[in-house]
Amino acid sequence: MAEDSNSVKYSTSEDVDFVIVGSGSAGGIIAKELSTAGYSVVVLEQGPHLKAADFTHDEWGVKYNFDLEWDWRKGHPQTRRQTEDEEAVVGDSSLRYAHNVGGGSVHFSGNFWRLREIDFMEASVRGPIAGTNFVDWPITYAELEPYYTKVDWEIGLSGLQGPWDPPRSRDYPCAPMPVKSSGVLLERAAKKLGYTAYPAPVAILSEPHNDRPACIHCGLCNGYGCEVNAKSSTMVTMIPLALASGNCELRTGCTVSKINVDESGRANEVVYWEQDGTESAQRCKAVVLSANGAETPRLLLLSESARHPDGLANSSGMVGKNLMFNGYSQAIGLFDEPVHAYKSIPATRVVHDFWELDESLGFYGGGGIDSRHPFGGNLISTALSGGMFGGANWGADYKESLQHLFTHSCSFDGHTTSLPLSTNNVTLDPTVKDVWGRPAIRVTYNEHPDDLATMKFFLDRSLELMDAAGATQMDGFYDENSPWTQHLLGTCRMGNDPETSVVDRYNRSHDIPNLFMCDGSSMVSSSRGQPTITIMALAFRAADLIIQSARRGEI
Repeated sequence: MAEDSNSVKYSTSEDVDFVIVGSGSAGGIIAKELSTAGYSVVVLEQGPHLKAADFTHDEWGVKYNFDLEWDWRKGHPQTRRQTEDEEAVVGDSSLRYAHNVGGGSVHFSGNFWRLREIDFMEASVRGPIAGTNFVDWPITYAELEPYYTKVDWEIGLSGLQGPWDPPRSRDYPCAPMPVKSSGVLLERAAKKLGYTAYPAPVAILSEPHNDRPACIHCGLCNGYGCEVNAKSSTMVTMIPLALASGNCELRTGCTVSKINVDESGRANEVVYWEQDGTESAQRCKAVVLSANGAETPRLLLLSESARHPDGLANSSGMVGKNLMFNGYSQAIGLFDEPVHAYKSIPATRVVHDFWELDESLGFYGGGGIDSRHPFGGNLISTALSGGMFGGANWGADYKESLQHLFTHSCSFDGHTTSLPLSTNNVTLDPTVKDVWGRPAIRVTYNEHPDDLATMKFFLDRSLELMDAAGATQMDGFYDENSPWTQHLLGTCRMGNDPETSVVDRYNRSHDIPNLFMCDGSSMVSSSRGQPTITIMALAFRAADLIIQSARRGEI
């Protein structure tokens, strides 16, 4: 069993207070909060505990060999189909996620947009949308705001209150990141068209904070681990505090297979494989699932029994349903003068004028537009784009056009809403197995027409902005039938009605009183394209409420 050398050791036959499955954006926070409150905690993480020195700028390894991801080519297949009438096929991973301590927070882009007041009550304000499960959240922005602020200060954010932002109880701890050239282009274009671009709030430090250094602007950020710990992952912000408490044991290389319940219907044991294939089981008083929006529902479905024939915590039949991805569009522009958009962090300016689209457009949606390098600042990705904008694709002319494309281009990217549908879901594949013999995750996903219309709207606005910025050539696309995503949302949604949701407003299972779920699966709506700060705020809130319940003897 791979264990962190700095952590306390618990016996598997000993009842620890909490087992947390997953150490990412939510699990890392909950581990820190529960352990520092004095509770015994075991964190089960399927990947390794990497440190800053382990991260590289190996473009091929990170971007194409998926060194930091739970990849389908490494014994973890997924299957995909658009509708439930089709047979799912094995292919490139639809759902991409991390396999390391800290999860996706280790190599995310760091865009941290809070939801606004409207997001939590939008269904009531706008009305139902036919064919969807579009509903209000069971909580309000005001209830979550203190926990958003905890994210700002304890995780570490850089930013500046924008003109469209919701109210906050405290300013950002760090000043905005310095604007880079692609941000200047977006800001100038937005001003020309009557929009407002302002500093993008990011979970990357612009200055030293909480004994961590500022960003060194290396350029290879999106998808990469940070070599100086300036990116605010739970790996560097929460896990060290959890381990230092003396109450948290971190077990790495552990893949969970099932949650067992006792005769009273309470979760009492988490079964898992160690890295060498040995099966173990940790006894516990309560379980928190923070495995992500795909693995959490899979684990619940795998935990079926005579008492729970449809899977654990699934009396509603909603486990795995309402999968949301977030929409994405990209307008790419080529400029006469060098832009060097590959430098620094991914995005330094954002336009939020289209957070809510007017109902007169005839479809639901909204989001934001930020400015980036079109190929993530990666030379290999740029090279594999071929002869874009009519450039050569071989020989000396190709090298010259590649250099020009890499240094003279930028993109304006749209990040948008995704509607919850029962037909978009995560289920267990009936025939395909993973390396452990578990049924593979089967993804059924087909965009709602409003999601496609929203992506096209944002692409059109981005192209207009690119033209206003002075691009000499332009191209663009949007993600019709999203080929892949790291945003895995909605599959164990929170709600007041046990018949239409999986967890209550406290992230507690409606069915199992000592089972909690908190990660992207808890989200009721998709956010406007950047969900991680909301996932983290929900984790701080869930931990607070779990501690209160535990102190009252309710868990």
